[in-house]
Amino acid sequence: MNNQKNNKSNKKSLAKNQRHRIQSQLKTVEAHINEGVFVYAETLTIAEFAEKISKPVSEIIKYFFAKGIMLNQNTYLNEDQLGELCLEFGLDFKREKSVTHENLIESFEVNDDDTSLEKRPPIVTIMGHVDHGKTTLLDTIRNTNVVSTEHGGITQHIGAYQIKTKNNEKITFVDTPGHEAFTQMRARGSAVTDIVVLVVAADDGVMLQTKEAIDHAKAAGVPIIVFINKIDKVGANLDNVMMQLSQEDLTPEEWGGTVSYVKGSAKQNQGIDELLDTILLMADLMELKANPNRFALGTVIESHLDRGLGPVATLLVQSGTLNIKDALVAGCTFGYVRDLSDESGKKIKTAEPSTPVIIYGLNEVPNAGDRFMVFRDEKLAREIALKRKATVTINKRYKNQVFSLESLSEQIKDGQLKQINIILKADTQGTVEAVKSSLQKINIVGVKINVLRATVGAISESDVTLGLASQAFIVGFNVRPTSHVRKKVEDEGVEIRLHTIIYKLTEEIIAAAEGMLDPEMVEEVLGQAEVRQIFHHSDIGTIAGCHVTDGVIPRKSRVRILRDGVIVYDGELASLKYVKDDIKEAKVGAECGLTIKNYNDLKEQDVIEAYIEKAVTK
Repeated sequence: MNNQKNNKSNKKSLAKNQRHRIQSQLKTVEAHINEGVFVYAETLTIAEFAEKISKPVSEIIKYFFAKGIMLNQNTYLNEDQLGELCLEFGLDFKREKSVTHENLIESFEVNDDDTSLEKRPPIVTIMGHVDHGKTTLLDTIRNTNVVSTEHGGITQHIGAYQIKTKNNEKITFVDTPGHEAFTQMRARGSAVTDIVVLVVAADDGVMLQTKEAIDHAKAAGVPIIVFINKIDKVGANLDNVMMQLSQEDLTPEEWGGTVSYVKGSAKQNQGIDELLDTILLMADLMELKANPNRFALGTVIESHLDRGLGPVATLLVQSGTLNIKDALVAGCTFGYVRDLSDESGKKIKTAEPSTPVIIYGLNEVPNAGDRFMVFRDEKLAREIALKRKATVTINKRYKNQVFSLESLSEQIKDGQLKQINIILKADTQGTVEAVKSSLQKINIVGVKINVLRATVGAISESDVTLGLASQAFIVGFNVRPTSHVRKKVEDEGVEIRLHTIIYKLTEEIIAAAEGMLDPEMVEEVLGQAEVRQIFHHSDIGTIAGCHVTDGVIPRKSRVRILRDGVIVYDGELASLKYVKDDIKEAKVGAECGLTIKNYNDLKEQDVIEAYIEKAVTK
């Protein structure tokens, strides 16, 4: 009986202490005017802004109406619009950081003193090109057969697991589906991984996904250990692989560099112990520590909806200890830890730092990369989850662009921008090298041009994801995004700049940095059609039977021919017909026949992209 009273008393005491710590970190900045400066922290509607500066709502709506923009009092103002209004009404403006219930989990500072910190296991992500042995290496390390049951294996459900080495040391592996998931989590502000192991096949060398994995790891600032796999295979060439990786700035220690290399064969269990020792050595040098004696904080690794169990989430505890019956908030979801189990399905009662666990009990499915936090005060947890969900709803109604070239000048003037991140895609390797060299020669005082990725091929979803996570904009030379990628670009707010002349790009960046962006001709893609069949006519030439896959193809528009995402011709439509009748336009889902002026080398599966150019004033 006394024990129950003591436990209840301890719970109340813990809840009170946590509530006090949270209250001490909350910093709510109410929008106000201070000596001619409009100070704000959160996004405001027109009605809220009008109230703060004591102006009629109608006056603000009229201001935008005169500029041809129709808004109402419930419209959320972006930073450019708010700044524009402040200047219009004779005010300067300043944004301050505000720690509220809505952003508490991301902003919460863990102020543990050194005496409370204990050594924690390193968290490792294995990345690399497909078929280079990533899954086999993971399988060998944990000594289970996942490869033969890939779709039903543990990795498809847990997403992370922990092992014990021969010396009884623990290492946690995050088994993401690839570098996409790795960067998606980072894009949401979740720093999960301590170390990246890059797997490269000795008989294959550096491939496209190898380079992408390197880009993502470097952008995250995570140290890399290279595991050269398949050294037992015929055709293995270790020196060639090391040379290729050195060209990607991963120079081996044995060649005077700083990157640790391990050579082995995952299939033959060669080099595994050396790899684990290298991971532990790097972890010791990094002095990874956390406080296990506090409420748990961490990240959602993956989640899904189970018909019998409801929302199921894999959590990675990064600080504190997670217990059964803990109340927690994960992203915008709330719940109690009804059950805890490890990667093998074994029931456990607690999970300490760097431990991955499966939990049940949340009210909804959280997103991978969402932060989670345990609350002793259940009422406060529920309140925070509801407020966070409301904020997400607002943000969906208006999403700010992550990075744009137009905002470059202002950021440089304000001293905010020290580095311009660029992702470069082009049609040939020669173009890639030429453009990259030109970009790196740009000399802007106090600003570094950083080309995160420079590769051949069409603009891909991977490029958009890296752009989102790294606040980079994408430059395309003679390549274009597909309609699917373009939609992702619009959803995520990453900017793409399309060029065909190198000096125009360099002039654009220099002009932006100097605050001299002039009105420019901006291209607007109207639609795309796929060539399904080719007909040859002695008088007319090549006729393409097409299916419109996106937007609309107008009769009077410029078009380009895309083959595997690369531009092969740019010109005009000569004719556009439905059966035998001339038509003004072909809409999405329609069939049509068309010919291109002065071009007859059309092939099946080519993409006809219609576009117009229009002047846009900065």
